[in-house]
Amino acid sequence: MAKEHIVTGIDVGSSKISTVIASISPEKKVSVIGVSTVTSRGIKKGVVVDIDEAVAGISESLEGAERMAGYPVRSAFVSVDGKHISSLNSHGVVAVGGEGSEITEEDVERVTEAARAVSLPSSREIVHVLPRGFTVDAQEGVKDPMGMSGVRMEVETNIISGATTVMRNLVKCVSQVGVEVEDLVFCGLASAEAVLSNTEKELGCALVDVGGETTQVVVFTNGSPVYASVLPIGGQNITNDIAVGLRVSLEDAERIKIKLSEGSLKPSEDKHDEVDISELGLDVQTVPLSLVNNIIEARLSEIFSMVGLEIKNSGQQGNLPAGLIVTGGAVQTSGLKDLVKKVLRLPLRIGTPTGVSGLIEEVSTPAHATTIGLVIYGAEFEPREGIRFPVIDTKRFSQLFGRVIEWGKSFLP
Repeated sequence: MAKEHIVTGIDVGSSKISTVIASISPEKKVSVIGVSTVTSRGIKKGVVVDIDEAVAGISESLEGAERMAGYPVRSAFVSVDGKHISSLNSHGVVAVGGEGSEITEEDVERVTEAARAVSLPSSREIVHVLPRGFTVDAQEGVKDPMGMSGVRMEVETNIISGATTVMRNLVKCVSQVGVEVEDLVFCGLASAEAVLSNTEKELGCALVDVGGETTQVVVFTNGSPVYASVLPIGGQNITNDIAVGLRVSLEDAERIKIKLSEGSLKPSEDKHDEVDISELGLDVQTVPLSLVNNIIEARLSEIFSMVGLEIKNSGQQGNLPAGLIVTGGAVQTSGLKDLVKKVLRLPLRIGTPTGVSGLIEEVSTPAHATTIGLVIYGAEFEPREGIRFPVIDTKRFSQLFGRVIEWGKSFLP
């Protein structure tokens, strides 16, 4: 009888590093048992720029989740992000045995492998090959051809690729904390696993994950992704603009942005069109509300104008009746909903993670969409020939045993 097993997801983001440990039942139900989020270090725009700092951040997040779950992590699904990510559509064709032969799993793998044979620069590596639909002989629109009879099978796929060196550095960082990378998962796809419904994917929609320094765009039609890209801009750019406009530090600008988005700042009693920020303990007591709103609106307009161009590049701008599903840590920004509707003129929904149980209070925010998506992806994952970067690291095993010992000590009085 199948037993429960453990799946770990590590989202290595530009503003935060999150780790979620989940228990997967034989029925593939996901229950969160450990969560930890720390401020990101050594990561810029989704790319590792300082290995030592990144390793320290990943280790801190991992240890926090391990203590909560009471379980040492040996392998994990890791998110990959950055402007280097791109996608293209590919077509594959194979012959299927003799006349009347049934299509087997091996045939499906062969046709997918045929679609994989695309011309990529040597500096790039395929991350995902995502079947969009099969054609068996002349019958189009087949979702699962297994068991069908035919002599010729075709497949349309969407291939997501990334820069080999960038992904190698990410795998190295995770390996140095004694954790094996089970698979790399594109952030946008992971978020889609957590926030999109099957109906939205079938109808056609665009998932927009607005992170700290990057924004992922994934377009779905007929239940499958057809286009993916990453924009090198995110919520941190709004914070930078507020800091410049109000002449305050980045930390203070972030606090002002969060409080304004929460709606907890009160109008000033003495000054018209200003809000009281005295509770934040800053040198300034009030800030002009119209100025802050104009700063936020200008940057959000830029971000979602770029999103609109990506949707146009996908060629699916007229095929998205389910509209825009926006998630990520920056979606709580004040005025986002109204502005997006005005800029893109599409139906809008804020996406929060669903499909998990357990410690859901800690992860039921858009900021955790990617991490929850990683463990949902991991629950369905079947080992296959995929991206594997051998990392020669003599410290790896000693660090793994060291972490297990430290984890054990945490339970001692």
